Amino acid sequence: MESPKAQPPRLRHTVADGVATVVISNPAKRNAMTAGMWRALPELLGQLAVQEAVRVLVLTGEGGTFCAGADISSLQAPGEDPQSLAVRAEEALAAFPKPTLAVVRGYCVGGGCQLATACDLRFAEQGSRFGVTPAKLGIVYPAASTRRLAALVGPAAAKYLLFSGELIGTERALRAGLVDEVLPEDELGRRAAEFTRILVSRSQLTQCAAKEFAAGRTDRDAYWAEQARGSGDTAEGVAAFLERRAPRFTWAPEAAGFPASTGR
Repeated sequence: MESPKAQPPRLRHTVADGVATVVISNPAKRNAMTAGMWRALPELLGQLAVQEAVRVLVLTGEGGTFCAGADISSLQAPGEDPQSLAVRAEEALAAFPKPTLAVVRGYCVGGGCQLATACDLRFAEQGSRFGVTPAKLGIVYPAASTRRLAALVGPAAAKYLLFSGELIGTERALRAGLVDEVLPEDELGRRAAEFTRILVSRSQLTQCAAKEFAAGRTDRDAYWAEQARGSGDTAEGVAAFLERRAPRFTWAPEAAGFPASTGR
């Protein structure tokens, strides 16, 4: 019997129950990102961002690995700038207007760590390994990526990772703030599903505004105050609390022209 034909490197995605799940799939190379995958990610994220059915995005890897970095062999084509491709993908992920969660198993290294860091939150399986490895290749890590890493884990931890290129385990990653929760293998999927259900049930108005403010967009107070006044979400949240029922929030970024209105 012939073995099943290997699938080409790709980004798979599904949408169900308010959650878009994007899967990095290149198992032959531990889900390393090819040039084509880097190029495809911003377009895919743009499509998902404007779908009303999508309220949360999960990024994960095929099988037991998140992403082992960039597939160096695919980035040697004349005129290709590997860093520019990766940074564009990272920036598109960071700018995604709805909550994003990286679900990490196994190796999360190099470009994989770059993508995980661009997500809002990270849940990891016990025993996963994290690393930022440009010092092993003589590469200057992009300024924007360095700032994002330092903002997440602090300057000292960022320097440790960047200077050494050493891999760290989940305990140290949790202490540094690189991950938010560490779970056993048999609990990670259940916890991620439970948490995304919580996110889907909450106010998108609150989430989108908080995401902008946390990213430093402090010039948008008036915009969000106007959105809050017209949304009805506050009145619904208070009524639901008093009536001891689940709230039915109605504000949606698509109807408000967000994120297009942000100018990002």
